[in-house]
Amino acid sequence: MRSGGAGLIVRPSDQLAPLAAAYGAVRAAERRRLLAGTTVTLAAVLLSGWVAQVNPALLWEKGGNFLGYFGRMLRLEAGAQAGQPVWADPAEWFWGLPHWLSLLGDTLLMAYLGTLLGAAGGFACGLLSAGNILRNPWLRGTVKRLLEFCRTVPELVFALVFVIAFGLGPLPGVLALALHSFGALGKQCAEVVENIDMKPVEGAVAAGASWTAMARFAVVPQVLPGFLSYALLRFEINVRGAAVLGFVGAGGIGQDLVEAIRKFYYNDVAALLVLIILTVVVIDSLTGLLRHRLLAERRA
Repeated sequence: MRSGGAGLIVRPSDQLAPLAAAYGAVRAAERRRLLAGTTVTLAAVLLSGWVAQVNPALLWEKGGNFLGYFGRMLRLEAGAQAGQPVWADPAEWFWGLPHWLSLLGDTLLMAYLGTLLGAAGGFACGLLSAGNILRNPWLRGTVKRLLEFCRTVPELVFALVFVIAFGLGPLPGVLALALHSFGALGKQCAEVVENIDMKPVEGAVAAGASWTAMARFAVVPQVLPGFLSYALLRFEINVRGAAVLGFVGAGGIGQDLVEAIRKFYYNDVAALLVLIILTVVVIDSLTGLLRHRLLAERRA
């Protein structure tokens, strides 16, 4: 071994050869893994496309119909400006605005009440399903299975069941959103609890606190800001969900939207979609600010 220019150490070729061979073997193994992963991914994509009957030729041939539908939505079909873009006559486009805003209010109330009920139940069951503060495996397992059931069954299925039981209206939508939110927020609460600092919990237990007192004073202050941020995000999701639940008669603006789609009232579909999108954008902005504030307080 001898020193080269700029302080570099030059090793004899008999020492460099094994190192170069080992480096080449590692690089070859990485290339083989990359090739194998790419091959498996492509095979999975092709298999999925075949099972789902995805036909690229059909997509190319019929794709224009999708754009054509939106083209009709954005052209007035009645009034003095018929044939013109919808924004040429906003009064004609949003002719049903007072009624639609009333239905939109119902949708927001459905989402709010469903989120509130689901968050309350999810928070309690999240504490009961966290393995680091509840040692009873039977109770913890039962609560986990309940949460899994509620978040696995689609909201539409719950809504259909409740529509059959209670009839058309907002109540089935509220119950469907509450159950699904209960399952999702319960899982998220449990994950937040399982990542808390256990020192306050151990101190409360050592002082002789009951499980309820330990959860109230050692756990809830740590998890509440994070859980509230999850609940706000869930409210935003439920606003969209409440609009979709109207498709099965669960109240809200979704009922008018599905009726407009079925009757090919293109301008009404466009107007209703604009209202829903603007509402979601506003709620996303407001809840985003609240979530950032809660998380900032949590870090502080």
